[in-house]
Amino acid sequence: MTVRGGWATIAGMGPQRRRWLIPGAAVLAFGLLAAAAAWSLLPRVRKALMPSPDRPASAPSAPEGGLPALFAARGCPHPPERLALVAVKDEKRLELWAPGAGGRWRLVKAYPVLAASGRAGPKLREGDRQVPEGLYRVTFLNPRSRFHLSMQIDYPNGFDREMGRLDGRESLGGEIFIHGEAVSIGCLAVGNPAIEELYRLVETVGKERVQVLIAPWDLRRPGASTEPPPGAPAWAGGLYRRLQAEMAAFRE
Repeated sequence: MTVRGGWATIAGMGPQRRRWLIPGAAVLAFGLLAAAAAWSLLPRVRKALMPSPDRPASAPSAPEGGLPALFAARGCPHPPERLALVAVKDEKRLELWAPGAGGRWRLVKAYPVLAASGRAGPKLREGDRQVPEGLYRVTFLNPRSRFHLSMQIDYPNGFDREMGRLDGRESLGGEIFIHGEAVSIGCLAVGNPAIEELYRLVETVGKERVQVLIAPWDLRRPGASTEPPPGAPAWAGGLYRRLQAEMAAFRE
């Protein structure tokens, strides 16, 4: 191969067939490198959420912050026997609920969700950047998360797996967390002060006593639609009606 004036030439080929423009090849190579870098981002983010053995555990700087006073003001014992976290995706809000007198759920505090990717509609597959929708449990508390602290939920749960089977979907994704900082792909990032409060509270109450509800919009609003959004599967309507019935208990 020889190079003359920005052109590459391969010996043994005709003059019209043996030349190509180097800038065009460079653009193609750059595009391939960019695509590879983007594809590698998701696994790195997921890895960042998982425990790092060489990272010291993050400890809440002020255990539970002002939550005891908020619980008292709402007529709820502290620590409570159980908790509920209600996430409303379109309003980017995460609500903390606890049972008060007579077992009625009371809203203790609402936290802004600082980052959450995707749109309305359930998570369907790995890499779709969607925050799941449904009824979940906290399964793991990670004090060594690279996102300060994190709490993993049990997506995909039994319902998610069954819908995947019926749809013929296999790679459903996973490793969905509520975590600190303000960046997220498919998770709920609530910032470090908020995750410190929630993490310590869930640790005290016990993760097995915490339920997590994630809805596309506030299904408690009068006239709230339970129709699937564009691009969502038909079964999402049934999921939303179930979520609506469950969320009825979390109303002031």
